[in-house]
Amino acid sequence: MKEKKYLIETFGCQMNVHDSEKIAGMLIDLGFEETLKKEEADIVVFNTCCIRESAELKIMAKIGELKALKRKNKDLIIVVCGCMTQQKNMPELLKKRFPFISLILGTHNLDELENYLLEFENDKKFKSIVWEKEGNVIENKTIHRTSKNNAWVNIMFGCNNFCTYCIVPFVRGRERSREVKDILEEVAGLVKSGEYKTITLLGQNVNSYGKDLATGKTNFVQLLEEICKIEGDYKIKFLTSHPKDFSDELVEFIAKNDKMSKAIHLPVQSGSDSVLKRMNRHYDITHYKNLVSKIHSKIPNVTLTTDIIVGFPGESEEDFEKTCELLRFCNFSGVFGFVYSKRKGTPAENFENQISPKEKQKRITKLFEIQHEILKNQLKNMVGQTFETVIESKNGEFFVAKTDGGKSIRVKSNSININDKCFVIAMKIENNELFGEVTKEKSNG
Repeated sequence: MKEKKYLIETFGCQMNVHDSEKIAGMLIDLGFEETLKKEEADIVVFNTCCIRESAELKIMAKIGELKALKRKNKDLIIVVCGCMTQQKNMPELLKKRFPFISLILGTHNLDELENYLLEFENDKKFKSIVWEKEGNVIENKTIHRTSKNNAWVNIMFGCNNFCTYCIVPFVRGRERSREVKDILEEVAGLVKSGEYKTITLLGQNVNSYGKDLATGKTNFVQLLEEICKIEGDYKIKFLTSHPKDFSDELVEFIAKNDKMSKAIHLPVQSGSDSVLKRMNRHYDITHYKNLVSKIHSKIPNVTLTTDIIVGFPGESEEDFEKTCELLRFCNFSGVFGFVYSKRKGTPAENFENQISPKEKQKRITKLFEIQHEILKNQLKNMVGQTFETVIESKNGEFFVAKTDGGKSIRVKSNSININDKCFVIAMKIENNELFGEVTKEKSNG
């Protein structure tokens, strides 16, 4: 009997990556096994993103590529789900443009995929089922984890912030927190397995955790305290946090608890107060700089990363220069920089003073040039230091060791394997890459 095979194409953020792990779990429960070749697949799932127009265009192209394959294999099941399909009128547009799609569902009913597929198997009829409102959090679903020694763990879903450029609250719904006991049970199981050195807690804004729970007694720091009581060899990370909710209590807890990763992602988006106000970010740059100063003071070895949007409507040259100044002040270890693009259905879509593509490109280029110099100086400062690392992968003759803050150091050794923890001393820089040696010395970084 021929084994049924699935292929999942994932677009977008870590939340989508983890959603795809859940989709894979459901398909495995239905008797499918994974393939990386579309020609072998009995079902292809597109787990979509709509944060930028470019993502949608890429997804549309990928779906279109299956038209010829569907002609050859009329039994091929094609599923489109995720953030893009949750948008108003998108399911109708997809069905009209790609009539060979079998099933369309959104973010709110993703957990129902198994049931929909069983129905499709019986009647072979196209289904488009997109719930308008978010439902209850569903527990105890099979998860097929694919992120090496990192395990993603949702602690909450949705977002209440409504930044004017962002579609997420409209396609992911309002904030819903998981119960503490369910999170602790999942993390304890992951730690007990011994397969995962890093547990990454996920939420659109993890700092808001617990505000919607009936008891109202557990906030994000209290949840972290409970998680870190679980015995085992692991680190806790979280994505992502909002500067307006990042408390002094959280800074202190990260600084003092050895199980907490010293890598923090803190999206700022702009260095200009006027731009932040139009973005509806609910903080100003003085607040952000004070927070960064506290973090650097309390956690001297922190790896701080951020997101920045350039060319937001009305961003003047002076506004952009303030963003450049902020980069130099914060000494970020990494910047995810994006050129603003309109998202249909967001307030900023209709803002006046849209910036020209040429000007936006000029600004993003300068942003990355500044950050490149900052990173060069950081790498120079790392040479000679010793770091506790996890061996994440092997590339040719070199193992790739990752520091707690996510920096990569290439090492050669006959005494290590993937997933091992070891101390590595950074020895030199070549082509903007660190090379080091495994050592028994204690980490100082």
